[in-house]
Amino acid sequence: MTGFGWFSIARLGLVQASIGAIVMLATSLLNRVMVVEYGMAAAVPAGLVALHYAVQLARPVWGHGSDRGHARTPWIIGGVAVLGAGAMLAVFALPLAPLPANALLLLGFVLIGAGVGAAGTSLLALLAAGVAPQRRAAAAAVTWIMMVMGIVVSAGTAGALLEPFSWAQLVRVSGGIALAALLITVLATFRLERGIQPATPEPTSETSLGEALRAVFAETAARRFTVFVFLSMLAYSMQDLILEPFAGIVFGMTPAQSTSLSAVQHSGVLLGMIVAGIGGSAFAGRAAGELRGWIAAGCVGSALALAGLAVGAGIGPGWPLAANIGVLGFTNGVFAVSAIGAMMSLAGEGRKSDTGLRMGIWGAAQGIAFGLGGLSGAIGVDLARHAESDGRAFQTIFTFEAMLFMAAAVMAARIAGQGAAVKLREAEA
Repeated sequence: MTGFGWFSIARLGLVQASIGAIVMLATSLLNRVMVVEYGMAAAVPAGLVALHYAVQLARPVWGHGSDRGHARTPWIIGGVAVLGAGAMLAVFALPLAPLPANALLLLGFVLIGAGVGAAGTSLLALLAAGVAPQRRAAAAAVTWIMMVMGIVVSAGTAGALLEPFSWAQLVRVSGGIALAALLITVLATFRLERGIQPATPEPTSETSLGEALRAVFAETAARRFTVFVFLSMLAYSMQDLILEPFAGIVFGMTPAQSTSLSAVQHSGVLLGMIVAGIGGSAFAGRAAGELRGWIAAGCVGSALALAGLAVGAGIGPGWPLAANIGVLGFTNGVFAVSAIGAMMSLAGEGRKSDTGLRMGIWGAAQGIAFGLGGLSGAIGVDLARHAESDGRAFQTIFTFEAMLFMAAAVMAARIAGQGAAVKLREAEA
């Protein structure tokens, strides 16, 4: 059995880019079209996006399903196909009467959540099984950077082709993106899994989902990492919906100016991912616990950047907001890649029969945190603004986020010797 080389890792990055491209249709493009072109309440797309996160609570089910067979590629391809079908179903629902439109939108976003969960979980499990330990941080960086590129390219392409806008053109553009993503996924995964399959396949796991879940959660390392993923991703996502309003309300920025801050933030994220990917692979060891320094640095750095935003909320214009947000993006990128690298390491160092289940558990924790994060951040600001000044309201939320990141950093510091613990457990079994 051989592991994945860099070309194979890049091929899986293309799959991640394909997933990101279709998700962009659902969470960004359709969001705007529903509200602006079709006059729906903003709560409708917000609720549908929340629904697609809720569906991903079933990630452990799909991860366990892929563990029970000898191949994850069908789960990846099938997931992307379901994801694309869900996006197209949502597009077809737009011009219908309210009742059938809402029914199809609900079904479409259920399929979108299911497709993301099945494809994403199996993809990460395949990476965890096939990438050498010392390459996992870099592999996480490559795949996530390519996912961002997929979002950027598909967004730019759709924006250019949808001028002037019509529903028929939306169908063509969305269908083209979904079909291209599926074809890329099929080509990118063609015979890829053969490179990591042993000459004699391991027996198929017959353990039930309940038994497998109990076995994983019996491990202290797995329980701690699940809590870490939830806390850190909750902190990571809380500022998503409030940064631009913060820039407008407290700093008096125009929509164009606040949007430019988003570009600064995402540029910082990409730079942080690159630095953590290179540094984590070049200088970190082979176990998940040995990435804890990078994880903790990303969490502490993110907490300090959020503390800076809290200070800036009190000062207002004159605070170096763009630089502060750039630092936040950079430290978020460092945290994200190192955490994903550790996730792959913990899954890859565990029992081969439950790699997908582990990725599913942590993916579900991430999905819950993402769904709650954006919503709680926005609601928290709204409630705080009723009780105190705008600046103090944002200070409260940013300070809470910083505390969450510090709590995650404490959890990260305890992620040590995980591989040894798992191996000892296996030896005792």
